[in-house]
Amino acid sequence: MTGRRMIIPPGMENIVERFRYAPGVLVGDTLHISGQVGRDEKLQIIEDKEAQFDQCFRNVKKVLDAAGFSFADVVELETWFLRFPADLALFMQVKDRWITGPVYPTWTGFGVASFSMPGIICEVKVKAVRS
Repeated sequence: MTGRRMIIPPGMENIVERFRYAPGVLVGDTLHISGQVGRDEKLQIIEDKEAQFDQCFRNVKKVLDAAGFSFADVVELETWFLRFPADLALFMQVKDRWITGPVYPTWTGFGVASFSMPGIICEVKVKAVRS
């Protein structure tokens, strides 16, 4: 049986303490990253839309880095949007700064009615497999 290890990057300890979930869980060579939203280490929501999308990926990167992974290891991407498909074009511009190929992950996008905190407009969840 493969063991599981929580991945908690510096600055994300408050997520575990306050909300009782792991930012990431490493199982063998596969890293499962919880949905990341556009908030900073103090759990303050980033207000600017493009900056909030970027912060989602910055938070994903923190978990990837803490586990010794990179965006090149990402095999699956899931995204949820408050304004879907209206925000898709801007989101794709931001996403393409972080996920550059040449092998792209699978991607599923959803529109939702609300998120867990007021002001959140997007959530990004990934799965990565060590290259």
